[in-house]
Amino acid sequence: MANIKSAKKRILVTEKRTARNKSIKSAVKTSIKKVEADKAAAEEALKAAIGQINRAATKGVYHKNTAARKVSRLTLAVNKMA
Repeated sequence: MANIKSAKKRILVTEKRTARNKSIKSAVKTSIKKVEADKAAAEEALKAAIGQINRAATKGVYHKNTAARKVSRLTLAVNKMA
């Protein structure tokens, strides 16, 4: 355990950021599963998923290339469904 005040603060900040990042990643994964699960509502779910992925990239949870790859693969999967 840290003894220095600034180190203790860094631990708290890291825990808070980790929780936020984990929450955002979980939401993205859930939206991707919704797109893959339902063929009928895939188009609508795709729009929502793309929005969440792009928001995660903007917040720094995902690298921009990772986000682009996820969007590309998801779009390709929806296009193959139709």
